[in-house]
Amino acid sequence: MIKSNSKPLVLFGESIMPGENKTINVEIARLHTTTKLNIPIIVRRSKIDGPVVLFSAGIHGDEINGVEIVRQLINKKINKPKRGTIICFPIINVYGFVNKSREFPDGRDLNRVFPGNKTGSLASRFAFQILTEIMPIVNYAVDFHAGGASRFNAPQIRITQDNPELKILADVFNAPFTLYSKNISGSFRNSSEKLNVKMLLFEGGKSLDINSAIAAEGISGAKRFLNHFDMLDPKHSISHQKLNTIYIEKSGWIRAKCSGLMQDYNSLGKFVKKGTVLAIITDPYGKFERKVKAPNDGYIINANHSPIVYEGDAIYHLSNALDEEEEE
Repeated sequence: MIKSNSKPLVLFGESIMPGENKTINVEIARLHTTTKLNIPIIVRRSKIDGPVVLFSAGIHGDEINGVEIVRQLINKKINKPKRGTIICFPIINVYGFVNKSREFPDGRDLNRVFPGNKTGSLASRFAFQILTEIMPIVNYAVDFHAGGASRFNAPQIRITQDNPELKILADVFNAPFTLYSKNISGSFRNSSEKLNVKMLLFEGGKSLDINSAIAAEGISGAKRFLNHFDMLDPKHSISHQKLNTIYIEKSGWIRAKCSGLMQDYNSLGKFVKKGTVLAIITDPYGKFERKVKAPNDGYIINANHSPIVYEGDAIYHLSNALDEEEEE
């Protein structure tokens, strides 16, 4: 059931009327210098009733590619809805963003403390505020992420299995890949689902990096997502993928068998056959070169771009591989 937006929406004590645009500056806690740190939330409402859609990014402060996607949605006025309401939350973890860090100042991963606690840690208090102030009015959401550290994600949507409505939305977004992945305990996605918010999680690029191709995929998908709900302003053109999203039910990591310098052979996003050489790992002194080979046929959906790796490091995320592990 679609929540009506014919009445005022209330976010953090501020009312937004139909047809109104408003930027709400939220202050959760000041810096240790007592300096205020406002967290802007940009809300645009149509006068015509419709769904409430949230585009969010930066829940990990160093994943700035998602921030760039939401920034462009605002800058290009894609967030001006034909009907309904669009909420843009470009930087959820502004504390980590300031410090170029994944975590909150208290050392916690914000995406592992939901639903949060009103009197808990700083991260927990903020998670609680997001769930109680924003998510009760939201119908649909796309949360934008990037790969951690030097691991570069091919553009992909992540959803849980056996959820027909999410699958329809993933088809609509039509990223190059869609991964079935379980909700992680304590994550924003997990808590949002319990509130019956239909959320897609977008992964693309790597931390502390802006990639124009990844941003373009995210923006195109967001426009298709809005168009599905008849919310996209007609002045914005829609790019349709020539190919349908590739669904991946099982995936896992290929790990480095030795430490050394790694030279990647640029197989990200490609289908590779078993035995394909993906990279070589060498020592700095010219004594050895060891090939990294695909253990099975599959798509490379994440590649570690670090030139230095240690034994056991996750270096390629491959569909149909056995060593299951995921992050978001």
